Amino acid sequence: MSKTHIYTPNAPAPAPHLSQATVIGNIIFCSGQLGVDPKTGKMVQGTVKDRARQILKNLSAVLEAGGSSLADVAKVNIFLADMKDYNDVNEVYIEGFPVPRPARTCVAVKTLPQGSDVEIECSGFVSKAEGVKARL
Repeated sequence: MSKTHIYTPNAPAPAPHLSQATVIGNIIFCSGQLGVDPKTGKMVQGTVKDRARQILKNLSAVLEAGGSSLADVAKVNIFLADMKDYNDVNEVYIEGFPVPRPARTCVAVKTLPQGSDVEIECSGFVSKAEGVKARL
């Protein structure tokens, strides 16, 4: 079974030691995303909801490049710097993931990269007939 690393310019460029996602067989594993605008390379200003929405846009772009979509996600992991943001991030989660929603874990962590208040990663299946579009 082959392993393909995904890259799309429609999501923030990954650090040199990371991939935006990896596809093995028909499963896509997305690295954690922050609320960074891929056009500016800067963290989106505003509320945790604004950053969570940007994260879902970033994940959607990576999933699309890997032949998948938010509707194909099976598992989501959410990392919060403070559980006070739990309800706000849940609102965005409900907006972004169709019913039935994926399995999910949400945990509070001490710190996140770039001082972010939220990071989200996910895994799903490759459903598009054309398969993986963007390779590293």
